[in-house]
Amino acid sequence: MIKKSVIIAGRHNTSISLEAEFFEELLGICKEKKLSLNALVTEIDANREKKENLSSSIRIYILNHLKKK
Repeated sequence: MIKKSVIIAGRHNTSISLEAEFFEELLGICKEKKLSLNALVTEIDANREKKENLSSSIRIYILNHLKKK
């Protein structure tokens, strides 16, 4: 499990915990979209149901991204 601190929308500090495989895919998506990790997590955060855990939302985002390929 990888725990990483991120800044959402340039002002909110939080941390995410992802399995190494998910974290590698997340970094790959960042590279593909030419976004920083903070920018992509901000995008995911803005589009999630607020009741969902952010790390879970990131996993679902990665899954959906991979399914579109």
